[in-house]
Amino acid sequence: MVEYVSETEGDEQETPLLHRRHEERVKRPPACCSARYNLALLSSFGFFVVYALRVNLSVAMVDMLNTTHQSTNQSISVCPAHASPVRPKHNHTAKVYDWDSQTQGWILGSFFYGYILTQIPGGYLAGRCGPKWLLGLGILGTAVFTLLTPMAADLGAGWLIAVRVLEGIGEGVTFPAMYTMWAAWAPPLERSRLLTISYIGAQLGTVVSLPLSGEICFYLGWPYVFYVFGAVGLVWFVLWSFLVFNSPSTHPWISDREQNYITASLRDELSTRGGIPWKAIVTSRPLWAIVVAHFSYNWTFYTLLTLLPTYMNNILGFSIQQNGMLSALPYIGCAVLAVLSGQLADYMRETLLYRTVIVRKAFTLVGMIGPAVFLVAAGYTGCNYTLAVTFLTISSSLGGVSASGFNINHLDIAPSFAGILLGITNTFATIPGMVGPVIARSLTKSNTMEEWQAVFYIAAAINLFGALVYTAFGKGAVQPWAVETAYTHGD
Repeated sequence: MVEYVSETEGDEQETPLLHRRHEERVKRPPACCSARYNLALLSSFGFFVVYALRVNLSVAMVDMLNTTHQSTNQSISVCPAHASPVRPKHNHTAKVYDWDSQTQGWILGSFFYGYILTQIPGGYLAGRCGPKWLLGLGILGTAVFTLLTPMAADLGAGWLIAVRVLEGIGEGVTFPAMYTMWAAWAPPLERSRLLTISYIGAQLGTVVSLPLSGEICFYLGWPYVFYVFGAVGLVWFVLWSFLVFNSPSTHPWISDREQNYITASLRDELSTRGGIPWKAIVTSRPLWAIVVAHFSYNWTFYTLLTLLPTYMNNILGFSIQQNGMLSALPYIGCAVLAVLSGQLADYMRETLLYRTVIVRKAFTLVGMIGPAVFLVAAGYTGCNYTLAVTFLTISSSLGGVSASGFNINHLDIAPSFAGILLGITNTFATIPGMVGPVIARSLTKSNTMEEWQAVFYIAAAINLFGALVYTAFGKGAVQPWAVETAYTHGD
């Protein structure tokens, strides 16, 4: 018998739905070559492109600046320059620019001014028009504007900021659209696995683009950073257009067994309402718990994402070619722990029968408090290069654990409206990307150790606050407003 679950009762259920309902139990089809895992891999490639296009400017910026006209405290690192094998640097003809630290902060943060505009509209349009083409065209637009970035920089900082804003508008629809896609494709008890595979692409995009951008800058010049990654974005769009479909029912090559499995597992989680319950959504405490956690996590994430290459150069004294590789190390660890945490989270829910709410909160605490501790510690390593890079790597790596925490919780509490919920939370979570680099560069005008310690302290305190709020108010059950009759899947 189907069991009704109220909002208060949902977090007390201990037996997963697929284990409890014998008459609707469907044997799970294999993962290998399945449509749902193919979608996970291709969407992972998509988020690889998204983050490669987003972070390449962070490395290129180091080579775009005219250091001969900057003050001494900006061109010379705090720590002694870290020696590296001498390699011939090819002659570059690309222009360099006299941008002060404040202008640099605005350029690095400008992407997020466009990104924030299309979060909620992206979630709404994905539900109305389908997520496939919305996501595909969003990334295509970003790739095109990336190809135009060198021309914009030549025209002036204002033009570069405008292009980055347009790139942000294109990328703003990607996460809400992908959550809408997964609402139709991800069986509840495979949710952590599928989503962590999908979103590991974001970490891999960072891991590959940071060192590769450094090498491209060194050998070819900074404009080629944008040409190479823009072209990769075009290739991804072609693959996405032909191989991805909005739902199992519209996929021409999916097996009947897999389609029946996905459909049966999601039958009681998808809404039968005619409209969107906006009032219930914006007054939902579980949603606002995710908002606070998402905002807090992104403050630390974007601080490192946009400013780590600058920190490596100005404080630790790493050159442009060393910078990219070392800046990528934290995201390698983050990618590995994100995938492992996804496997562990689903194992705890499906096999060990832990309630979803317990799993989400535990992974959120580890994935937010851990990074805060090691980020602060990194500020006190002085010129110990090895220890600084180690602490920054551990900090970012532990952040990957939160991928199976609050980050997936949208699909737990309201699968049918996951795209809209993600749009709402990501709108607030984009604010750190807008103001974080500006505030951080304003606090580090002299590039001293003490100034960077203050930046790390602020990020750590915000992270800790978000973890505590989510622990107090987060939920794991499908909320009553999300379906006409709410069901549980293992809370």
